Amino acid sequence: MIALVLCIVGALAAFFVGRRSLGAGILVVVAVGYGYGIVRANLASTFSHFIFDIALVGLYASQFVWHKNKQPTSNHSTLNMWMYILMGWPLLMLFMPFQPLLVSLVGLRGNMFFLPAVFLGTRLRDKDLRQLAFGFGILNLIALVFGVAETYKGIEPFFPYGPMTLTMYNSLDSSGASRIPSIFQNAHTYAGVMVITLPILFGAWVLGTEARWRKILLLAGMAAAFVGVLMAATRQNIVLAAAMAIIATMSGKLGALKRVVWAVAIVAVIWGAMHNDRWQRYKELDSQSVEDRLSGSVNRTFWEVLAEYPMGNGLGGGGTSIPYFLASQVNHPVWVENEYCRILLEEGLVGLLLWIGFIVWFVSTRAGFAKDEWLTGRRMAYYLCILIFLTGAIGVGTLSAVPHTFLFMLCIGWTSVRPERARTPVKSRIAPPARMPLSMGARAY
Repeated sequence: MIALVLCIVGALAAFFVGRRSLGAGILVVVAVGYGYGIVRANLASTFSHFIFDIALVGLYASQFVWHKNKQPTSNHSTLNMWMYILMGWPLLMLFMPFQPLLVSLVGLRGNMFFLPAVFLGTRLRDKDLRQLAFGFGILNLIALVFGVAETYKGIEPFFPYGPMTLTMYNSLDSSGASRIPSIFQNAHTYAGVMVITLPILFGAWVLGTEARWRKILLLAGMAAAFVGVLMAATRQNIVLAAAMAIIATMSGKLGALKRVVWAVAIVAVIWGAMHNDRWQRYKELDSQSVEDRLSGSVNRTFWEVLAEYPMGNGLGGGGTSIPYFLASQVNHPVWVENEYCRILLEEGLVGLLLWIGFIVWFVSTRAGFAKDEWLTGRRMAYYLCILIFLTGAIGVGTLSAVPHTFLFMLCIGWTSVRPERARTPVKSRIAPPARMPLSMGARAY
């Protein structure tokens, strides 16, 4: 009953807040996504699996159905075309008799449910981005508080042992202790969300119009993100966070004082990583481990799947996270550790080729590189999206993680289109002189 109430409250909050402000509506959904893991682990209910999904439906409804000030997207025709194709093919697969209907519906979530967020990303404006940066800073600090508590007390008081928490109990860091999931469903999601908030946080921090207390909050939010990545101890996200730090450092938007502050923050994080045994899983990154991971995830598994399932195994039958109460209904379950293998298994070769085509288009387009005050953050987001697409070859969840995938799709939409600069018509303060009647002109002479 509690989970059902949370579903209703989340949906209504996202809908009504989203109608007033896109940025605030997105923050409501993201906040639900931050707490989704810990709530689901402590509420053993069917509805607890759909708290985030229903909140996102509320946001979609506020923007695409009952929004009184709809923003046209006709000028993004190429992006729109790709999104309609990528959403249409899974819908067609839904009616193919590979998997039971309920399993296919859950699989639909991992193949198209998050894609409309791309349209929301194209609508982000300066006001929305500032709201998101402020909210991300607060949420990252809250996640850090839980992460620190779990570091000292363990994850047991926060995540009861059960079928939904087996992964985090089996996931260990370099010291043999559990990796830190904070309030997320696992450590990988925690680290991934922390990384994907960095472009907007840094982009807002370098703006010259933010108040000092806001800049302190943004810097603290970025520091919390880097520390969270280290506590989660996921090598993939450590690499992504390092790449974001390098791109941010090389940007030309930092003044002398900000460069010093940024350098001190980075040095502090590095010092902490070197002096904390639990944060040193990055030392396991070597050429042999990378080669073994690629050969196992990319080469052998991919070609075996292609040969055995060229038309796919149906939505939900290739690696999309299925709730435990539906797992027994999956026909010929196959688990792979490669997002592109998962797409091949669930959408067939056609679906995989469509996604490859979209990724090539996204990488080649540079419409989002137009110069404005958000260029630094948008450039970071663009390169991060490319890196996420690349790391999809060694892991699953790129298109189904909560709330990581939602933020990922927002970034794709934000960086795929040319930013629209606000144009406020300037009205003349001086009224035009009134025309003198012809008769009065004649009297003057």
